Amino acid sequence: MSLNYGVTVVACLIPVTLLWYAGVLIGRWAAGLAIGSSLVVPALLYRSSRSWQLMLYYYFFPQHLPLNRRALSANEDENG
Repeated sequence: MSLNYGVTVVACLIPVTLLWYAGVLIGRWAAGLAIGSSLVVPALLYRSSRSWQLMLYYYFFPQHLPLNRRALSANEDENG
């Protein structure tokens, strides 16, 4: 689920850090917002990130989809 955490870092934690650095948020609010979003956002994005992971996998390995497999000869199995 590294996609999940990557989206969380890019979409939530980097903006909070930049707002803190610019002085828009004070330290405690920024820390609370960062901790809260790092716990809540991955839970909210779990189903979507699973879908994104499968989409990326089958984009790069379409031959692994059942309808895209080639016919096996008599001396082969699915692992060979």
